[in-house]
Amino acid sequence: MNLLIPAPCPQRAAAPRGAALLARLATPAAALAAALAAAMPLLTLALAVTPATVAAAVAASAGAPPLAAEELSGRLVFLAKDGKGPARGVDPRLAVVYFEPADAARPPRTEKAFQLLTKNKEFFPHVLAVPVGASVQFPNQDPILHNVFSVSPGNSFDLGIYRGGPPKEKRFEQPGVVRVYCNVHQAMVAYILVLDTAHYGSPDLDGSFRLTGLPRGPGKLTVWHEQADPWTQDLKLPLRTPEGGSPALAPRLVVVRPKLLPHLTKTGESYNRGDSYR
Repeated sequence: MNLLIPAPCPQRAAAPRGAALLARLATPAAALAAALAAAMPLLTLALAVTPATVAAAVAASAGAPPLAAEELSGRLVFLAKDGKGPARGVDPRLAVVYFEPADAARPPRTEKAFQLLTKNKEFFPHVLAVPVGASVQFPNQDPILHNVFSVSPGNSFDLGIYRGGPPKEKRFEQPGVVRVYCNVHQAMVAYILVLDTAHYGSPDLDGSFRLTGLPRGPGKLTVWHEQADPWTQDLKLPLRTPEGGSPALAPRLVVVRPKLLPHLTKTGESYNRGDSYR
């Protein structure tokens, strides 16, 4: 009997088959690595695109000033009228410190309603700083009548006689100092500073101040106080000390006026008739 014995199948060497398998596995890995390498610039750009970088690009393309990044700080010094010693009885908190960038556009109109209220025959706050175009409400929280007015050029107004209820309101379109009085009560005085900048603030009780978020470049720093002439200085930001820090400024203001200046009624008359319209 002839037995048919199948011929043995040829065996492939293990090493060549392993090499082929590695080669097949390496091909997708290599493709993935190549794809990641090609996409890396795009990923880097995507990670770098933040709201700040977008705003910077928009500002640069529009020719706007650089993004706000600088600050100014210091302490006010109030001197007596002769300028030889410190003034007494001056409240530094009633000052307004503001920076006007040379190349900045007018700040956008705000819809925020500021308030200057009457209470106990006084205005609160005594000094109010607002940007150009802002509206100020004048609520009367006294049980008596008031007549708030101003004759300051460019921002004059007369709210008439009113008691409580919905507050009267006035929009201020021109920059400048607005002296606010009551036509009934002579001692009621307040100031509204309408500013052509968004960079302003008031000092602390010790006169220290700090303005942050200022754009780089030239501008003017001003300090206003009702009892002194305005102090101004042209600056170029950033300001740096030799050590690389920000220098502390020391504006010096000479007190030349009393807190309450004599003034007339809205019709140019004196207040000698006493309080009326109760």
